[in-house]
Amino acid sequence: MTVAETIKETVGLAGHSDAPASAPASRQAMSDAKLPLAYRDSCAHLLIPLNNCRYKEFYLPWKCVDERHSYEKCQYDEFKKRVAKMDEIRAARGGVRSN
Repeated sequence: MTVAETIKETVGLAGHSDAPASAPASRQAMSDAKLPLAYRDSCAHLLIPLNNCRYKEFYLPWKCVDERHSYEKCQYDEFKKRVAKMDEIRAARGGVRSN
């Protein structure tokens, strides 16, 4: 179990019911796609085809729009989940911030 998985499990995001419709990318698939470690998250299954499209289309900004939108929406949804979970934790502590 990686550090990120441990943190997700501790915070309560592991196996979240709002998981994406497609299966998450395996570690081997992320490694084969040469994704940097910082991008190996629950949205990696959308980043791999986006990077492939970008490579094929010579990184033209008006190409691969659908793939980019899907990936960015996934990232935004994950961010909203983290914020909601942090609000729950903060409410359980009586509004006390950790920092």
